[in-house]
Amino acid sequence: MQPSELQALIGQQIALSEWVPITQARVNAFADATGDHQFIHVDPEKAAQTPFGGPIAHGFLTLSLLAGEFANLGGSLQLEGAKMVVNYGLGRVRFVAPVRVGRRLRNRAVLQAVEQGSGYLQLTLLNTIEIEGQDKPAATAETVARVYL
Repeated sequence: MQPSELQALIGQQIALSEWVPITQARVNAFADATGDHQFIHVDPEKAAQTPFGGPIAHGFLTLSLLAGEFANLGGSLQLEGAKMVVNYGLGRVRFVAPVRVGRRLRNRAVLQAVEQGSGYLQLTLLNTIEIEGQDKPAATAETVARVYL
């Protein structure tokens, strides 16, 4: 897509990723990377005794998929002439529903704003991280990215 086409897409869905599985191994690796080993994430037996009925993904694991896995699987905009994209910030983030281990997630991105800078475009996206088979999303987050041209 050409950068000049972006203004016409404000308010529209611009990306939908493939489904990403949330495995216990992924949750454990995230726990190791962050030091968050709370039992609701890493101890299936204890987590089964909670209202969640089993282990759940960390909210920040779900959010972190926006920067990598979702983007790599079709969940981000591909602009011609882009040299690099950097995360510039987050707006309103909400963890709407718990993500049980064994579920699959995908991201749906809607373009909210486009700003022109010196040598870059700044894009604001509303991301809805969906849980396969559920009406309520796992999370919503506004992301701001700078695309350097």
